[in-house]
Amino acid sequence: MSSPDRPQQSTDLTVTAAAAAAAPHQPRTELAVSPTERFATRTAGMTASEIRALFAVASRPEVVSLAGGMPNLAALPLQSLSSEVADLVTQDGLMALQYGSAQGVPVLREQICDVMREEGIEGDPNDVVVTVGSQMALDLLTRIFIDPGDVVLAEGPSYVGALGSFAAYQARVVHVAMDEHGLVPERLTEALRSLAAQGITPKFLYTIPNFHNPAGVTLAVERRPRILDICRDFGVMVIEDNPYGLLGFTGEVYPALRSIDADVIYLGSFSKTFASGLRVGWALVPPLVRDRLVLAAESATLCPPSFTQMLVSRYLAHHDWRSQVKTFTENYRERRDAMLAALETHLPEGCSWNVPDGGFFVWLTVPEGVDTKAMLPRAVTARVAYASGTGFYADGFGSRQLRLSFCYPTPERITEGVRRLAAVLEAELDVVRTFGTSARTELTRGPQSPSPDTT
Repeated sequence: MSSPDRPQQSTDLTVTAAAAAAAPHQPRTELAVSPTERFATRTAGMTASEIRALFAVASRPEVVSLAGGMPNLAALPLQSLSSEVADLVTQDGLMALQYGSAQGVPVLREQICDVMREEGIEGDPNDVVVTVGSQMALDLLTRIFIDPGDVVLAEGPSYVGALGSFAAYQARVVHVAMDEHGLVPERLTEALRSLAAQGITPKFLYTIPNFHNPAGVTLAVERRPRILDICRDFGVMVIEDNPYGLLGFTGEVYPALRSIDADVIYLGSFSKTFASGLRVGWALVPPLVRDRLVLAAESATLCPPSFTQMLVSRYLAHHDWRSQVKTFTENYRERRDAMLAALETHLPEGCSWNVPDGGFFVWLTVPEGVDTKAMLPRAVTARVAYASGTGFYADGFGSRQLRLSFCYPTPERITEGVRRLAAVLEAELDVVRTFGTSARTELTRGPQSPSPDTT
């Protein structure tokens, strides 16, 4: 017998179920949304790269792609690495093929601290979180810090993968101008003062100080402490993304921002200095951030792949990785020089570009009236591809800019690609001289999700 004070839940549910069964079926109207289309509102900020479809054509062998930031892995000691893979399976396979820690293999975290020491960072292995590429670290950090509508600061232009993560979590991006010496401290101060007048404190500054992607510039050493002081004065955290830091062409290794300020969150990767396909990156974070980052990593992957982490660890332990980085750097410098020579020889008047002292990219500005986004399909038809500048801004700017990547093609292919690009530019300029502007193609504006073609 039930108590008179207790609700008759089972009876109520029975009545409700019976009433529902007796109710006439209501067919879905034409305007109703399918259950598979009821996406979260934040997905509205997730759009595919505007040039992804074009790269189905651009990937053909007859097309010279100066677009993608793929490392050139031809110099890797593949025979030696194949032995490492066999030994890993034979000797440690039961561990390498098993679930592992969400924070990463302990011995690799110690070795990562040795790698970071090359840039003056004294890190604690306990504060290192190994991730599936540094993109995963950036995405997880955005998840744990950003609420919809929060502001983040980023250089203008900025890395397309970062902009994609910021958009996915509904952050508002405020770009800060760069010059040939990197992020301009005065422009950073102006942006922070303007936001403070609106009662807004950005959650963080996202910056790529060394051999910037896509702009190719490097933050001047004397500006680095100034940038950190400005952010500290305004209570803004700094995320330093540094995948190219060891790939300098002059022999100079720039001090990481994290080496100056222990509160900086540092992102690193083995994609550019070893093998991108292994997808091993990391974040060096303060302890309070580490705990939340590990929880976020567990929710995303439960456990990152131990096999690839242990292979990277074996590579670092048994191979002269510093000499390998030097070999990569020499190859990239040769390709950089080929691109600069070709630009000087072939490009029409009115074009300008930077001279990167490391990394993968040249940032090119074309004459007034030429729209690089509209020009891209015609460039692909002429069998050359690049990354248009608008994909590297959250606000649609960059229509006169484009990114050229010199890391993957041979010097001969680079020269031919620039020659083809110059011919396309000459044709565009003829249109501009005749009609006042180049023909436009309507493509998606704003941040897009990255693809391997725009990494």
